[in-house]
Parts: sequence; structure tokens; C-alpha cells
Amino acid sequence: MNKADTKATTARRVDEYLQRHSGWASQLTALRNILRATVLDETVKWGMPTYTLDGKIVAGIAGFKNHCALWLHNGVFLKDPDQVLVNAGQGTTRGLRQWRFGPGETVPKDRVTAYVLEAIDNQQAGKAITPRKKSLHIPAELAAALEDPPVKAAFNALAPGRQREYADHIGGARKAKTRQSRLAKALPDILAGRGLHDRYRQARKPG
Repeated sequence: MNKADTKATTARRVDEYLQRHSGWASQLTALRNILRATVLDETVKWGMPTYTLDGKIVAGIAGFKNHCALWLHNGVFLKDPDQVLVNAGQGTTRGLRQWRFGPGETVPKDRVTAYVLEAIDNQQAGKAITPRKKSLHIPAELAAALEDPPVKAAFNALAPGRQREYADHIGGARKAKTRQSRLAKALPDILAGRGLHDRYRQARKPG
């Protein structure tokens, strides 16, 4: 599929999204026109119109039950002189911000454009939220097994992500008996330097 075909397909999917959210069609269309007038590329991610720069998400638009919104992926860096941005996931969302519009509310083209252009400038400058490192919680059963030097050495040699998979898998069981069973099944793979899902991945590889 060439670029023209891709754009046509994307445009059709966005049009379909606007039709499904007809109650917000006027505002969503206004927001879409503002975004399409910039250097951003229009695509669809998670079923919603999304706008990217060099493949990285900058903004998107969405319709909800009581409002529609322009969401800005790294909106936390915006100056927000009009104090219109909200954190839709307070306590969980670090960078994402929304500018919400209620029924009948007009989308102020110049003001929205200024926010979007600033978001583009921030993206080009490389401003981004640094992902938090996930803490590794070792369940008691695994901690006891790690007292054995060969097990400890093999576990420490695993990549952090694989260590976390084992810890979460074993510690995620409610019953102590199940945790012990999971540990017993995991130990041979740990000692062999394999990840929790390596056998499954290898089994799925084409011959």
C-alpha cells in the first residue's frame, strides 16, 4: 500500500470515527482541521484519531459521553496559559493532558493552534517523560530459593524484565501451595538461563 492509499484509508477510518461520535462531530472536526494544518501525520491508534511526528505520538482527539477532547501526549510540558489542560488519570498519568470541550462549546482555533504548535516544538526538542523503573518485589518463596548460590547466580544473570516476570508469576498466586508449585516449575528454567515464557515462544516459532 503506497502513501496515498494509506492516507485515504486513514482518512476514511477517521471519518467513520467522527460518524460514530456524531454528537461531537462539529468540535472533533474543528480539532481535526487544526491538527491536519500542521506538520503532524494523521493516523489511527487504539481506535482513535492520532497525530504523530516522525512516528511519535503528539496529539489525538476523542469523543466521550459528556465531553470530547484534544489530548496531548506530553502535555505536562506545555505552559498552559489558559489553564485549560486536565490530567484525566490523576495519580497514574504523568505526561498526558486533555483539553475538554462540553456540549455546544466552540473550539477556539487560534488558542488550540498555539497549544498544538508548542507541543510540536517540544517534541522536536526531545522533551519526553522518562519511564519509571519498575521495582522488583521478590516473593518470600523465591527469596528462599535464592539463598542457594547456583540459583542466585542464575537469577541475577537474567535480564531485569525476566527477573520481574518470574517474581510476578510466583508472587501473583494467592495460595502458598500454588506459589511453591510455580517456583518448583520455574527453577529448572531459571537455572538454564531461560525466561518464564521462552519455551512458549520457541514452541510457536515456525520450523
